[in-house]
Amino acid sequence: MPIERGGKTVFGASVGILMLETQFPRVVGDMGNAYTWPFPVQYRVVRGASPDIIVRKNADALSDHFIAAAQELVASGADGITTNCGFLSLIQDKVAAACDVPVATSSLMQVPWVQALLPPGKRVGVLTISKSSLTSKHLKAANVPLDTPIVGTENGSHFTDAILDDHPSIDFDLCLQDNLDAAKQLTTQHDNVSAIVLECTNMVPYAAEIRKLTGVPVYSIYTFISWFQSGLLPRRFSMEVNDPL
Repeated sequence: MPIERGGKTVFGASVGILMLETQFPRVVGDMGNAYTWPFPVQYRVVRGASPDIIVRKNADALSDHFIAAAQELVASGADGITTNCGFLSLIQDKVAAACDVPVATSSLMQVPWVQALLPPGKRVGVLTISKSSLTSKHLKAANVPLDTPIVGTENGSHFTDAILDDHPSIDFDLCLQDNLDAAKQLTTQHDNVSAIVLECTNMVPYAAEIRKLTGVPVYSIYTFISWFQSGLLPRRFSMEVNDPL
């Protein structure tokens, strides 16, 4: 057997996820459901960090709580840290400075990358759970251009309130419709939007239907962390040449 390096307790679960403290149900596709991921993950709940506080009030006020939880994840073996709320872009720099591993706090961090892939004259659009709460500070922290087209789901019937008010039960059909309505509004009002980034991690279960409706690529916390993890724990190849026939 080869000699292996140690130095941590948990091996193989390279991604550590900082979770808001919630009670609402999380279906497969939501990053808070461990079945979502094709690789092992580790979780820490940040006590007192409710969706209402993080989105509608002041996420930065709880930055020390997130840092402490992130450091616990790193100590237990996480090789990279993420969170389950796009609004936590506000604390990206603080958490990254406090952890000796890569940190990816927000799906919004994908916006500049996706924009670089698009043809001239085309734009990335953002769907968010609360446009009224998504400030220039959040955007700047994620390097998102301030003129990025943004539409929120807060004018829908269910999704925003169910998540931000932490309902104990959720009608996922209504949530899907709210997300589709917002996506249609985004691409109708901004006809140059040719890719969408989902700010909210709870939108991932609806990404495929959003793609089908709008006809444009959809990026989310799932696409971001799948990429993120692929660098933390690269796939090992056999380096053999096999004839598929």
